[in-house]
Amino acid sequence: MIAEPNTASNLPSQKENAVHDETVPESAAQNGTCVRNGNLKTPREKRKVREQCENIRTNSTGSRRVRQLQNGEVVEAVTLFEVVCMGKQAMQSVVVDWVEAYKQDRNVALLDLINFFIQCSGCQGMVTAEMFQSLYKKDVMRKMTETFDKETGLQYKKFMAYPWILTVTWPVDMDYEDYPLIRTGPYWKKFKANFCEFIAVLVQQCQCSILYDNYLMDTIISLLTGLADSMVRAFRHTSTLAAMKLLTAVVSVHLNLDVNKHNAQRLYEVEKKRISGKRTSYRLDQLDRKRKEQAEVRLKCLLGLQGIYSRKELVSRMDLFTNKFKDRIVSMPLDKDHEVAVQAMKLLMLMSQNCEDVLSAEDCEMLYQFVYTTHRPLAVAAGEFLYKRLLSREGDKEVQPKGGGKFGASTDQLKRLIHFFLESELHKHVAYLVDSLWDWAGKFLKDWECMTSLLLKNAEEAGEALSDAQESALIEIILATVREAAEGHPPVGRGAAKKILSVKEKKIQLEDCTKITEHFIMVLPQLLAKYSTDAQKVANLLQIPQYYDLDVYSTGHLEKHLDALLREIKDIVAKHSDMSVLEASSRTYYVLCREEIAIYSKVDCARTQMIDELMKQLNQLLDCFWQKEGGFCTDTGEISRMHSTLGRVAAFHNAHDLTKWNLYDKTLRFLVFEMEHGSLPVLIILPALQCTYFSLLWQLAAVSENSPKETLIPLRRELRRFSQICTYFLHHKEKDVREKAFMILCDWLLILSHLDSNNNEEAVGLLGYLPNTPLQEKLFSFIQEHVFVDEEEEKKDLTEEGKDETCKLDDLHKKRSLLAAYCKLIVYNVVEMTAAAEIYKYYVKTYSDFGDIIKETLSKMRYNNKIQSAKTLILCLQQLFQTHAESQDSNSGVDFSSPSFANIKELARRFSLTFGWDQVKSRESIAMIHKEGIEFAFQGATGVDGKCLPPNLSFLVIISEFSNKLLKPDKRLVYSYLQRYITEPLPCRGDEWQPLVWYRNSLLANEDEESSVLGSLGGWPPMGSSKTSSFKRKLSNGSLPETSQTEAASKAPEQQCASQLPSAAGKSRKRLKSQEMRLQEHLPFLCPGGLRRRYCKDEIKTENVSEEGPAEDTIEDLDVVGTDQDS
Repeated sequence: MIAEPNTASNLPSQKENAVHDETVPESAAQNGTCVRNGNLKTPREKRKVREQCENIRTNSTGSRRVRQLQNGEVVEAVTLFEVVCMGKQAMQSVVVDWVEAYKQDRNVALLDLINFFIQCSGCQGMVTAEMFQSLYKKDVMRKMTETFDKETGLQYKKFMAYPWILTVTWPVDMDYEDYPLIRTGPYWKKFKANFCEFIAVLVQQCQCSILYDNYLMDTIISLLTGLADSMVRAFRHTSTLAAMKLLTAVVSVHLNLDVNKHNAQRLYEVEKKRISGKRTSYRLDQLDRKRKEQAEVRLKCLLGLQGIYSRKELVSRMDLFTNKFKDRIVSMPLDKDHEVAVQAMKLLMLMSQNCEDVLSAEDCEMLYQFVYTTHRPLAVAAGEFLYKRLLSREGDKEVQPKGGGKFGASTDQLKRLIHFFLESELHKHVAYLVDSLWDWAGKFLKDWECMTSLLLKNAEEAGEALSDAQESALIEIILATVREAAEGHPPVGRGAAKKILSVKEKKIQLEDCTKITEHFIMVLPQLLAKYSTDAQKVANLLQIPQYYDLDVYSTGHLEKHLDALLREIKDIVAKHSDMSVLEASSRTYYVLCREEIAIYSKVDCARTQMIDELMKQLNQLLDCFWQKEGGFCTDTGEISRMHSTLGRVAAFHNAHDLTKWNLYDKTLRFLVFEMEHGSLPVLIILPALQCTYFSLLWQLAAVSENSPKETLIPLRRELRRFSQICTYFLHHKEKDVREKAFMILCDWLLILSHLDSNNNEEAVGLLGYLPNTPLQEKLFSFIQEHVFVDEEEEKKDLTEEGKDETCKLDDLHKKRSLLAAYCKLIVYNVVEMTAAAEIYKYYVKTYSDFGDIIKETLSKMRYNNKIQSAKTLILCLQQLFQTHAESQDSNSGVDFSSPSFANIKELARRFSLTFGWDQVKSRESIAMIHKEGIEFAFQGATGVDGKCLPPNLSFLVIISEFSNKLLKPDKRLVYSYLQRYITEPLPCRGDEWQPLVWYRNSLLANEDEESSVLGSLGGWPPMGSSKTSSFKRKLSNGSLPETSQTEAASKAPEQQCASQLPSAAGKSRKRLKSQEMRLQEHLPFLCPGGLRRRYCKDEIKTENVSEEGPAEDTIEDLDVVGTDQDS
């Protein structure tokens, strides 16, 4: 069949035994006009096929001709098989020709490729093809046979290579124990290599085009799978080898795509970091544009599909596409591009409406959850999907539930909504659910009459009564719908700010408020009476009156309903001790007691009456509680009643001024007794502490512009006394008391430090208060002990107490509240800003729990004072570095590979990331960090002739993390500032000076004149009065000794390792001088008075400076200015 290398005469016989291709047009196949080998029935027809096998093959791609010289004769290769036999030289061009032929007529080109694989198996027969039209698998399996016809002596092999059913016929006497892949000799060994190479070249050539057309690869895979299932060994061997090589080539393409994708992502990140100021990078713009183009392509595809799926006559033709791409479309609401996600949800809505059962129950459950997303357009689209798919079913209006009355359809929808809400298990996000459904189910969600009637149904009515969980969920839904209708904007967290309502929307809002008021004025007292014993339900129901239009009480003559409401609230306060219920009741009284409304006098009278009863009850309890012997009653019942009464008083004292009842003295007695004896129950200490705090706040609020000094001094004394009490309770034996005292003390200090007593400067001077240093230390010690607890200790405490996951979350919430309260003191300058350095140390270690709080603190501090904030950051790193250095062996130096040093470096990197991309905005802060870092690194470097190794030199590695945030001009100035500390040639023995080299390299990175710097003198020129010096120091006790350029030049040849520290001298000294003078005009931190650092014991406690040389700790201010050079 195939010519041997040295027998060219065999080639004609090869052509005689070649395979004949018969391509059957699709139309012919459909009309049944084409004769297929599978339909041969008579011996005559079979003999005709046998004769065709002996004919010369008609090549479908006749334009392809490859000529090769064999034994002096020109041999013409007509088939792909012959090309592979000839060698690699012609393979690339032939593959290119085949790809072009495929693009013109893929059926003809594919049949040519199919015959190639058949011939490589040693088959000398004929391949015919019929287009696969039947969708019934039974017919396909029946046609996929392998039989022998005794009359014609032909072997038949039928199999499917989608979209064809192929029939291979060959003589039965063909020797299949001898086929190309197993033949011996160098020629056949080369053939096998060429066969594998052809498949690799084919995939490589198609990787950017037809490889992804879902036709080529499907056909080849079907072909190879069918051949591998044959009983003929030649087919099995050849197809298996081809499949392996095909898979290898495809995997190689996949790996290259992953590498290219990764490189593009890295290039994108690099280009982001190269943004300088407001300038944009062209390459970054290109990458951004490509990303946007990809999103636009996805968006246009979705919009196009929406047009198709919106037409039912077209949907029936989309079954194949729907089944293949449904999973991809279902995942697209998670797309990073918001508009793509929204349109994907809308497309799924159309598919759900027009395609039966295309979305599974799992798909729908996943899509329903998007109603809780923070992006409102996507949530609204998901709300439409939920409403039309689950809540609003066809026939709801026509078919009324039994006993449903006029609310039948609405009741059914409402129950489905309640069921979904309970199944989603996200009960705290009901406001998000309501907001998502508002645009589609607003009318249904405003049917408060239906909702309240469902709550007030009698339990005897079969099928209508709700369970306790359903009632709680419905009350939450009612509250959320009332809030949405009254406020007219999305809930917190969904939407940047409150939207501006149009005239029409304002009108609808006023109508809704009136509707809410008119309905709930009459219904709310009934609901409170029914659920008066359920704390959760009552707490939610009591929030509804804040959305009332209170004038309706008087204009509608509905005072009797107001009386009913006040009676129910009074009864609820007497029944409950739960703080959420008591606070809701207090707020309701606060809302109703506005002096400008007509019902004020009635509500105020009811409030006074209720508080009188509370105080009377408290006085009676106090008389029994305090014993004559100076002790207190230890009866459990008395303590419980005292706790409940104090809790009620504290809840109302928060929103109402109870000063006239003289509550302060009563509650203060509890606190003083606890300080002196320390035996009061926690149930009494906590509400007493809260009541005392509220009493003092109301007294502070009463300070007016004309308040006499005689009244301010006693108040000042009580304020200080309460501060001392809270400070004392920071060390209480009970954790709850300690935490409560800390929270109150933080708020208390914040209020006293920012008093604004109606322009009464004397009052501010007397009452204002800032915590002293010992108190500040106590506050931070509390944070260390209660918030930043070691993981082992925390696990031990949780194990001992046997807490579950809910308790762990509650503990984390308490810790976050404590840390946030302390950070507020830092942000508002109540405590020293340097205290933030201690908090920053835990930024990386506790990032998952407190990272957002610490980052927000850093951002607020930077907004308040850029320079001081930068000093606080560098102080944090300095303290960590000193701790690390002290833990190291003094002889071995700093270990760069140690985990502690790596943690400091990572913390510096995280700090650097907080500055963002705007290098101009953070210019002064970054410059200050480098200045402070350089000064710290060279402390103690004034030994013998200034040649001793600075003990903190390794700190330069830490601050190098901030070098990429410097603008290029600032890098040169910082580099010049660094040279001031290298006044002598460096010994440079070993690697101990390597941090300086690393830091220098970070400053010289991407410099325009880096090549000139590296090619300059080997040593750093000293700073002094030389012409290259553009800086000077202004010291409190005089200037530093100057070293002339001539002296430096004389010492330059003595430097052994000068090449490691190249000079920053440029090609043109005049150019350098002019650049520096221009830069100083735009860099405030290098102008006179800009570089200032005051050293004190609080900043760096372990700071030791050698007595030899200039004493750095005596510098009060340091100015670096440009100087004019004399020519």
